Amino acid sequence: MAFIKTEDCDEWKDESKERDFQKSVYELMVYEEDNQSVDSGLTFAVVTLEDTDEVMVVASDWLSTDQKQCYWPPFKSTEKYLEAVKSNLKPSTGEKPWEKLNVLFHEKYDTYEEAVNYQVEQRALKDRLNFYKVVTLKKSNELTVIPAIWQNEERTHCYWPPFKSPEKCTEAVKNRLEPPVPSRNPWEMLNIQVHGECATYEQAKEKQKALKEQKERSTLHPAPASSLQISRFSPHVTKRKHLSETLVSGTKRKRDCELSDSSRESLLTTDMEIMLKAKQIMKRVTDNLAHTINMHNEIISKINKMYTVNRKKATIGIFGRAGEGKSSLLSAILGEKDLLPSGCFGACTSVVTQVEANLTDSNYTAEIEFISKEEWEKELEDLFRDLQDDSEDRNDDLIEIAEEKITALYGADADQKTLEELKKDDKYAEIEKLMSISKKTISKSDMSEFASDVARFIQHSKSSPGGWYWPLLKSVNIKIPDCHELLEHIVIVDIPGTEDCNKTRDDLWKSKLSECYSVWIVSAINRAITDRYPWGILKHCSEELGPGRECKHINFICTKTDDINPGAYMRSARLPYTNDMDQKILCIRHRNEDVKTKVKEKFEKSEIKKKFRTDSDFLQVFTVSSNAFFDTSLNLESAETEIPKLQDVLRSLNKSINRELTRDYVSEAKGVLSLIQSVQLDTDKKAAEMKVAIRMDLENNLKVALSEMDKYFDNISNDLEKCLSKGVEESVQSCVASAKALVAPKKDGRGFHKIIQTLCKNYGCYWHKNCDAVLDLNKKLAKPLHENIYENFSQIFPVSGKTGRSVQEQIDKFTIIQSDPAYLRSSVIRHIQNFVKTEESKLKELLNRETVELGKDIYSSIIKTIQNEMSPCYEKAAALTGTGSIKERQDMLVNTVNEKKHHMFNKAKMEVLKKLNQLKLHIKDVLEPGLKKAMDLSLSQSINTTLMDVSREIDQMETLLKQ
Repeated sequence: MAFIKTEDCDEWKDESKERDFQKSVYELMVYEEDNQSVDSGLTFAVVTLEDTDEVMVVASDWLSTDQKQCYWPPFKSTEKYLEAVKSNLKPSTGEKPWEKLNVLFHEKYDTYEEAVNYQVEQRALKDRLNFYKVVTLKKSNELTVIPAIWQNEERTHCYWPPFKSPEKCTEAVKNRLEPPVPSRNPWEMLNIQVHGECATYEQAKEKQKALKEQKERSTLHPAPASSLQISRFSPHVTKRKHLSETLVSGTKRKRDCELSDSSRESLLTTDMEIMLKAKQIMKRVTDNLAHTINMHNEIISKINKMYTVNRKKATIGIFGRAGEGKSSLLSAILGEKDLLPSGCFGACTSVVTQVEANLTDSNYTAEIEFISKEEWEKELEDLFRDLQDDSEDRNDDLIEIAEEKITALYGADADQKTLEELKKDDKYAEIEKLMSISKKTISKSDMSEFASDVARFIQHSKSSPGGWYWPLLKSVNIKIPDCHELLEHIVIVDIPGTEDCNKTRDDLWKSKLSECYSVWIVSAINRAITDRYPWGILKHCSEELGPGRECKHINFICTKTDDINPGAYMRSARLPYTNDMDQKILCIRHRNEDVKTKVKEKFEKSEIKKKFRTDSDFLQVFTVSSNAFFDTSLNLESAETEIPKLQDVLRSLNKSINRELTRDYVSEAKGVLSLIQSVQLDTDKKAAEMKVAIRMDLENNLKVALSEMDKYFDNISNDLEKCLSKGVEESVQSCVASAKALVAPKKDGRGFHKIIQTLCKNYGCYWHKNCDAVLDLNKKLAKPLHENIYENFSQIFPVSGKTGRSVQEQIDKFTIIQSDPAYLRSSVIRHIQNFVKTEESKLKELLNRETVELGKDIYSSIIKTIQNEMSPCYEKAAALTGTGSIKERQDMLVNTVNEKKHHMFNKAKMEVLKKLNQLKLHIKDVLEPGLKKAMDLSLSQSINTTLMDVSREIDQMETLLKQ
């Protein structure tokens, strides 16, 4: 058992219970996305261990026949325990016999995911009941402390004991004495106003005292309401242990009053409590329905499916070369210095690295995926071929990359050997063994141990070559505990430029790029304006981030703002000398504002802006200092480091997604309850006739709405076809000249033949080592087509907002529900319409999300078609060697473009139109059967069937939706 001492009170707190509470609060709707389904033949049980009072998931076979005892494995490792549960490992009676524990059995489930969901809810409920509330008794206007269990479900009243002695009342509060049943000495029910909650009685008393003092001060000196709202992050928080106290998602909860009452109530009430309350309501309904006849199994199944959250996380992509401070930046945002291993971002020059919250346990975890053994062997041959190139026009960048990769893996002298000599080395055999596995997971509870174990896979040290495995990696997924509030629904991805020829990695980073909700460009502040890297890579990637994409924001983050020479800066900026403040702080502030202005001006004047929206807030500039955030000796206020601003960016996005998920669940729950209510016995003899009539109307409305959808797609397809035809005409005319200019410029420069060879190996694209120059023949050939459809496509698939022509607006307009007073006189009919409308909304929301993905696919199909048509040529050209091979390679590329131009560009045009038609068919294939099933479910029930009256539950869901 681990204990910690908080800084705000002297008592020792149980850290494991604190962590369990946080997991309970924030994992209500979250499951590990890559968690594989367990064999459907297995079942799982949720139990409470009587000795420790812990709620756990176990394999059903571990339970005794009477379900009062449970076998328990002797594993100390959490991972081994979870593996034993998932695989239903049989209890051992051999050398290490399993212990038998007394348990309280709760529920049994067919899947592990459902069992974990129930476990989380029970933990949350249990921990919430152990809280204390600070309330005002409205009858006496007295500010006091009560146990959470005295509060009613609506949080409007509380039970109050009949003790006349203040000492007895205090003792009852401290011990959380449960109110007796009403027939035995009933307690009084008092009207209350809730101000907040605390984990311990002492903390609640401190909060009570602070509120009293605040009330007294406000009475004497009234202040504006805004001045009472204190930031969730103290401006002077500079260490993880301080920051974790300000983060609700940390290992320790907030201990003082820095978190305002409104923020606390908003977070818990809006996000966690509403979801928990809604699930509790649906659980009671499910339990009741379980005792009815089989014809209602589909309703129960519908409720059970609501527990599974399957939503893609929002992706934030980070660009920035190694050494720009990306790892330090994210460590600061997540609240602990050196939280992410140094070199986590950037050392792996072509490896996609991502960071997200660990939502399953409190360990630091790295999931490492390797490229295949065959891919590495082919890549290694190419690297040695580059090393052995001693011609006059050899490419130094490629040689440097080859040396870096080979020495990183095999040691300092490995690049001096031949490939045959290297294969005889012990390290070669060791790496071959490592390549026999496709994935590796590292999981540690201690951050330092984790950083040490994962370092050899993601870092690189030129001073100590050998044993650094990043050249073998395809991707690295790092999961950080205790950051639910910031990253529960977000994944941060380092998106590198890929200068090597590994198509697997190339395809991976491009797919990640197209998923980005937001992009962060990271550059040291002293070269944010002049460095070609961030602007060059952003320009090249604008196609992947532009029309039809998800990118809603670009944040340009200038790092290392504290790294400044005051004297030199004051001279260059012509700042007057002053004794009024620290000269370094003055220079930092001046440079920060100056750089922000210049970055925005450069973006406004650049071609890049044309590919994105023109909203004024699309590009935001942040000037940050990770060092100053942790080091108070630099005398820079926490807010001035702008780390809190970036935390707010993540928190706001995370909270909005959480709210959407909660709203969607409650809305769907209300719809299902309306379905149940519509099946009730109806005394109205015309109810059956009304059902027949409403079915006919709904089916007719469906036909009309689908016909409108057809007309809409016919119109946008015709408009797009005209633009594409013009693009094809321009492409045919300009493609040969464009290809010559790119692959056969008049001045080749040293090493150009290697550049073209690499371009061919990478199927048409070459990245300069510094990523500031990119040659992409496919993109060059696709440019006329993209330019001609840009305006039209941006209206059909906008990033956000309304254009009057978008697919998503057409989906939103689609409805088969039309209000008819004649129908709505019957409560049963109203419930039927509520259910069908809920199902319709759910289908439309799903289609709106899918439309974003399918829109990306339509836009990128132009380049993909061109690349596929050119692929045979690329492969043949890459294989050419010997004297004169560069001229032969250039001619082959240009001639192929000329030969294929009519067929290739027309095929790209037809591919766009085909995929647009497939989108239409997909939308109709989702809406039509989905809505017909909703009709069947709500209108084909027997009118003589009686279930339970859920009118009260529907009202409760209405209240939750309003909240």
